[in-house]
Amino acid sequence: MKLDKIIAAGLMMAVVSGVAAPVVNVVKAGAEKVTVTIQAGGNAWYLKCLKKNLELSGWFKVGPSGTITISGTAGGAISATGRGKTISSSETFAGDSGARMAARRFSDAVVEAFSDGGKGFATTRLAFVNRKGADNAELYMCYPDGWDMRQLTSDGRAAVGPRWAPNGKEIYYTGFLHEKQLVYRLNVETEARECLGLFKNGASGAAVSPDGRSAAIILSYQGNPELYVMDLASRTLKRMTTTQAAAESSPSWSPDGRKIAYVSDQTRNPQVYICDVASRKSTRFTSKGRQNTHPDWAKDGRLCWSSLQGGQWCVMVAAANGGEASARKVTDPGAWQDPTWAADSRHIVASRDKALFIVDTEPDGDKPVQMFYNKGNWMNPALSK
Repeated sequence: MKLDKIIAAGLMMAVVSGVAAPVVNVVKAGAEKVTVTIQAGGNAWYLKCLKKNLELSGWFKVGPSGTITISGTAGGAISATGRGKTISSSETFAGDSGARMAARRFSDAVVEAFSDGGKGFATTRLAFVNRKGADNAELYMCYPDGWDMRQLTSDGRAAVGPRWAPNGKEIYYTGFLHEKQLVYRLNVETEARECLGLFKNGASGAAVSPDGRSAAIILSYQGNPELYVMDLASRTLKRMTTTQAAAESSPSWSPDGRKIAYVSDQTRNPQVYICDVASRKSTRFTSKGRQNTHPDWAKDGRLCWSSLQGGQWCVMVAAANGGEASARKVTDPGAWQDPTWAADSRHIVASRDKALFIVDTEPDGDKPVQMFYNKGNWMNPALSK
């Protein structure tokens, strides 16, 4: 199967230490940012990475005369002080990559200590695809700041639709190692890889439930592509949909594990549906836009997806339990695809024009930031949560 067809199918499947009580003024997301002054010395990569991740968080800007001051030595004792609170770290590290990882951890600590209920996402990981040829797309991984990129597959075959397991160590993706699309589980730390099953007519789009016990998966061994839930221990299957003239794709679990958002073309154009796992009953979620694809659920219950409106793709976000009526655009129209929520339930990573961008979903948030400028055709991002 040519990669153009794989990606087209994939667009349905792809078309996963404080020492005092805090005294923190309320700062609304998207409002004027809190200034952080970095007066620390030490490892240059640590300081560069710390600055970038603080600014990517959406809560801070780095500059002089800040409300919060970071001082000390990177690789020794470093602290952030302001608003009646101090947090500190004495983490040591080896090499530039170790310095960047330590900086990410301290950045997340600063966000959680000095923002109004914000959560850092600097230490989460991003899996994504680089399309290299007609039948070749390999998996890669990096951090939201774009550094420490690593290639995960080198098969010379298509690997698409990565999704993270809740443990943050395993990626489930659709690969073509056995001449048809099948789902693989890849441990990014040990590099161990396993096929979930040699299913007749293939498998795709696996997404692991929040408790790590089940996977929503698309199988067509009983006919057209349908949504199933697989018990990962026993490999037993429950069929969730029966749409004889349609194809399902792109499953995503709700944070409570009770529902699965997915895409179906039963109305001839792809739309987002939501399946109640217990009853196996589905309801249509989207109706606006010619096509709606690649839903992803945030930890706070909000749902995002790609929507084709007026001939261009944008990213839509709906409030938790708000339905499509609560939806709003968080990008300008363009070629936005494959949105994936960050762990802070505020930012999204999405692909556009062969590049990956961090999108702030707040109404007055930051403009989209390109993650890195490495040459390639980058797509299918998936953030660990």
